[in-house]
Amino acid sequence: YIPHRIDEGYGINAEAIAELARQGADVIVSVDCGVTAVEPARVARDAGVDLIITDHHNLPEDGVLPDAAALVHPRLPGSAYPFGELCGAGVAFKLAWQFAVQWCGSQRVGEAFQQTLLNQLPLVALGTIADVVPLVGENRVLAAYGLRMIKQTPLTGLRALIEASDLMDEQIDCHKVGFVLGPRLNACGRMGHAAKAVRMLLTDDPAEARTIADQLTAQNRQRQQTERRIVEEAARAAEDAGMTADDRRAIILAAEDWHPGVVGIVCSRLVDRFSRPTILMQRQGDLCKGSGRSIDGYSIHEALAATADHLTTYGGHDAAAGLSLKTERLDAFVEAFTEHANANIPVEHLTPALRVDCDALLDEFDHATVQALADLAPFGRANPRPMVRLRGVELAEPPRQMGSQGKHLDLKLRTGRHGDVNGSAGPGLVRAVWWRQGGRAADLAAGMPIEAVVEPKISTWNGRSRVEAVIQDIRPAPAADHARPVAHVG
Repeated sequence: YIPHRIDEGYGINAEAIAELARQGADVIVSVDCGVTAVEPARVARDAGVDLIITDHHNLPEDGVLPDAAALVHPRLPGSAYPFGELCGAGVAFKLAWQFAVQWCGSQRVGEAFQQTLLNQLPLVALGTIADVVPLVGENRVLAAYGLRMIKQTPLTGLRALIEASDLMDEQIDCHKVGFVLGPRLNACGRMGHAAKAVRMLLTDDPAEARTIADQLTAQNRQRQQTERRIVEEAARAAEDAGMTADDRRAIILAAEDWHPGVVGIVCSRLVDRFSRPTILMQRQGDLCKGSGRSIDGYSIHEALAATADHLTTYGGHDAAAGLSLKTERLDAFVEAFTEHANANIPVEHLTPALRVDCDALLDEFDHATVQALADLAPFGRANPRPMVRLRGVELAEPPRQMGSQGKHLDLKLRTGRHGDVNGSAGPGLVRAVWWRQGGRAADLAAGMPIEAVVEPKISTWNGRSRVEAVIQDIRPAPAADHARPVAHVG
């Protein structure tokens, strides 16, 4: 049973439990929801239904847990489970694994169970990466093995999704999951009903699977268009309301025509742009419903708990949450949440930070070293891509704009005229790309000494691979660096 995201909300609802009970269900298992579903659990128990809740979201602030037949959660009070950061898909996978162990009466499950569990690993990887949980510990293991198996998946629907996304000839990594596969799976739930995506993943009919995969691709394009419109409207509204200044460290807005299935993604875009927690809602008469996203170091779930007197419902975790409130309480909630954000977010956290792992020289960008860094994948939250600061380099050629309407920059880097500490002239030219910075071309010129923070990368094209640099930021080299060679830092 797939709840309608907009009509029924994100979690277990009592009406659905009652209807499933009337239809004869005697066991209901939730996935990725339910840890705060006290009333639905009561309805299930009164109806004689065994409700098994699997979830990973933050536990209720008041400590009252649902009276369910079983509650499967990696962070339950008193739990000795060693890893608390599993996503909803990971928790469900662990339940399936334990079912197999119980059925077989042994930690070594039968061959059929083993193959079935292994076949699910690509789905676990999709859920783990797309839910942006920390890619450490068990999450990193599940994601790594799932990605390794994803293109050989026997699941008809997943294979159709990969083919419809033109990824069969590509290496599928976290970026491809987060920005290509994940958005397609999410699109139908955001723009309509998520049951279509589930049907695709369950069907054994290749034609049906491909038809649905193509429909998801079309819905994702529609979602992108809607998202772009709301991003620009919300950004202007936030600036006009003074919510991007240092004295108001949160963005909270509502509008009647903002699609409730898209506002969560838009929140993420505004967090990236303005570096502050953002809550966007659709105003539906006397009710506002929406989503929020936060910055590192500020728990939006704790902030909602602190302002819960103004809310009708809320739930989620530190980085993301959903909420609803009466429209008449909106202004009071905005002020209360902003006051909490102002008190708990230092002003310096409102400026995006660029993390650098170490300094490097251009002649250290050899294939073996960059490949060794790539082997630390999968990269994501809590296991970010390696970033290094290149010093003592200069632009070998004028920048070249590329892509649609010249949105991106293609640069050539070389060791500066002073070389490195050993007097090396470096490896020649290293290609660098700077995404979405085509407008900076006029600021850069051949021979300009620069510092650049880059992600070293192996790029493969037509069967040939080479080292490239993906630029995160550039600045003119400090004057002192023009006159002396750089020192290598570890």
